[in-house]
Amino acid sequence: MKSLNIKKGDRVKVIAGNDKGTIGEVLSVDPQRERVVVQGVNIRKHHRRDTPNADGTAQKGGIVSSEAPVHVSNVQLVTKVDGEDVVTRVGHRREDVTKRRSDGSEYAAKRSVRYLKKEEAK
Repeated sequence: MKSLNIKKGDRVKVIAGNDKGTIGEVLSVDPQRERVVVQGVNIRKHHRRDTPNADGTAQKGGIVSSEAPVHVSNVQLVTKVDGEDVVTRVGHRREDVTKRRSDGSEYAAKRSVRYLKKEEAK
């Protein structure tokens, strides 16, 4: 499975398509299909019919709007730098950390950490 640089909860800017320039939060990520769902982007309408529930009542149908996935190459990560939104790239580095075993003993290890390239350029 492929790893993506975009994670759930990130703020991203759409750089291609009908919603170009829109900034929103990532609601879900599908690394297998390389797609992300961004809040308020790529809105699609679904026509739903009334469906009966187990207790005899009916769930109301109608036209429901929801976000459809967009390809991960069409979004770019956004970060706040000096109070304004700036698009940035993502890098990965290995950092030394101290981990703890279940018996309470500690040991040194390395962990992969995601960092923003714009923040490192400062």
